[in-house]
Amino acid sequence: MNLKKAVAATGFCFAVSFASLAQTVSMSVQAGDPKLQISKDIYGHFAEHLGRCIYDGFWVSESLSVPKKDRIRMDIVEALVKIKVPNLRWPGGCFADTYHWRDGIGPRAQRPQFINTTWGDVVEDNSFGTHEFLELCDLLHCDPYLAGNVGSGTVEEMSNWIEYLNSDSESPMARLRRQNGHPAPYKVSLWGVGNESWGCGGNMTPEFYADQYKRYATFAKTYPGAPKLKKIVSGANGDDLNWTEVCMKKIPVDQMWGISLHYYTLPTGNWSKKGSATSFDEQQYFNTMKNCLKMDDIVTRNAAIMDKYDPQKKVAMVVDEWGVWTDPEPGTNPAFLYQQNTLRDALVAGTTLNIFNNHCDRVRVANLAQAVNVLQALILTDKEKMLLTPTYHVFDLYQVHQDAQYLPVKFQSPDYVLGGQKIAAVNASASKDSKGAVHISLVNLDPNKSIKVETALAGVNWKTVTGQILTSAKITDYNTFDKQPTVKLAPFKGAKKRGNDLAVELPAKSVVVLEIK
Repeated sequence: MNLKKAVAATGFCFAVSFASLAQTVSMSVQAGDPKLQISKDIYGHFAEHLGRCIYDGFWVSESLSVPKKDRIRMDIVEALVKIKVPNLRWPGGCFADTYHWRDGIGPRAQRPQFINTTWGDVVEDNSFGTHEFLELCDLLHCDPYLAGNVGSGTVEEMSNWIEYLNSDSESPMARLRRQNGHPAPYKVSLWGVGNESWGCGGNMTPEFYADQYKRYATFAKTYPGAPKLKKIVSGANGDDLNWTEVCMKKIPVDQMWGISLHYYTLPTGNWSKKGSATSFDEQQYFNTMKNCLKMDDIVTRNAAIMDKYDPQKKVAMVVDEWGVWTDPEPGTNPAFLYQQNTLRDALVAGTTLNIFNNHCDRVRVANLAQAVNVLQALILTDKEKMLLTPTYHVFDLYQVHQDAQYLPVKFQSPDYVLGGQKIAAVNASASKDSKGAVHISLVNLDPNKSIKVETALAGVNWKTVTGQILTSAKITDYNTFDKQPTVKLAPFKGAKKRGNDLAVELPAKSVVVLEIK
């Protein structure tokens, strides 16, 4: 097969570099299929009872001097509303398979306490439970995504939770909900049936889990007046293709709405020593980006298995845990997974979201881990102080893709070369919104070289281009509580109209989103 055609056919290319095109990208944005959209739910987030994500994050002490509704911290809510968070996953993560929902309803003073043995052996007082979470989702204008307890729970327990939230009858659970102050049903549609059932969710085999899934799903009812449940299979750990194969083979397509996939970017690739969030050299930066780009291959290979059993693509791929995972910040509780967030994290976020956009025929939900104070967070807090991380700004930039028509992007990327290894320097995705504006998101992973992008826009009549950029002086730059933000959005002036084509000078280590009208 012709090499150039083979590279172009990928849409999202990990391309070979040609000497004559060393730092220039020839790109074309195609018309695409008007029926194929980039689901807004790709831009979802995750809030687990882990470290300071819920407690001292979303849910704060009554004495803390910040705007609150009940104990929900409203400056965090306002920041997330601004980026149009579409869904929020809760209560875990690994915590989900230890969580018993009835402990977190009713008068708070009467709720039982227990020890969160999953994350640091801290006391869980259950003051943030089902009603509090759904109030948070209401304030965020987002859909709740609940993870049911399969590992240590029962079929009856999950079935009752669904009845409690979604039934408008005179059933025992519906009456209990009304007794606890919410007369109308919540109508929650997104339900995960377990979490990481291959690991912390029970160390199951895929064969055993598939049978358990069918048991749980059978009794997960859709109630009159409530939306049809979107039941999500606890899927593979990264490239564990056998797990996907067994689940797709054993579970009928009409019994699942989606199947999950988890993959974290580790700077070192080593779980025992993952690497620092802020102190890293270019070699570790390169390794991080190389590991990040593996997401494309992982999604592609898992999707191919799904295609075998579901050629009509009815089942959604749900990448409900992804992001950069580093060693915790020195001096913090290591079980709280608190890490800083640099320009490197923003480049990982932009690249990963481009991958998901380019696989939007399968990837229809994704959840960054996690929203506040844990792993690759959007927001960090320190008592009354709050800051927006570089990753937050990427989600701000990319919100233009939510529910927009997918436009395939074809190009050949120059290589970013270091120490005899190479990766594609540039990645991109594009969409057209309901008003006809075209948006192109571009990431340059090369920390040293700017790259020229010459783009043909098929069938687009346009007059103006505007844009925003996220970059900084160093790949290790991050924002702190003590000074003005170092990594922040700025207007982008490096795009010009040349005939009907678009000419872009893409700076080193940058994320750029362009709007063409």
